[in-house]
Amino acid sequence: MTTTYGTIPTTGPPNLEYISRAKQRIKAGLGTRRPWKAMLNFRSLKVPGGGAAEALSRVAVNVSYFRMNYAMVALLILFLSLLWHPISLIVFLLLMAAWLFLYFLRDEPLVLLGHLVDDRLVLVAMAILTVALLLLTDATVNILVAVAVAVLVVVAHAAFRRTEDLFLGEEEEAAAAALVGAA
Repeated sequence: MTTTYGTIPTTGPPNLEYISRAKQRIKAGLGTRRPWKAMLNFRSLKVPGGGAAEALSRVAVNVSYFRMNYAMVALLILFLSLLWHPISLIVFLLLMAAWLFLYFLRDEPLVLLGHLVDDRLVLVAMAILTVALLLLTDATVNILVAVAVAVLVVVAHAAFRRTEDLFLGEEEEAAAAALVGAA
């Protein structure tokens, strides 16, 4: 019979280690979003002087740059619209877990059937899946109004937020150029 009196464990209980690792992933995952201070800088808001063309250009650049922030804003608006629909709220919370693991907290690119899945495709697929599953919960009017409000808020912010002070990476520049070219 061996005793372990006086020994210091080198690793914590598995549950605590898992929680600690999850906290680190949440901090790192949310750290990849753009700073809210930069997004909500009121000095950077200005009516587009070049009309619709400049507004569309700003929307393309800002949506590419603040993609994760805009997704969080849209999900918050959707969550608030479901507070009085418990079944929809439960479905939404389950979907939020999927959002966390598939979009917000991924450390490495998503690979599906041996193919690398683009981050924007994951965003669009999760958005469609979220709305589709929530529509099955009989909160249709709330969901459609929330999605409309979220789109309005995102597009309005993106159109009025100047882009001169943003530092775009190569991927963001290519995505913004593709959006402007498609419009």
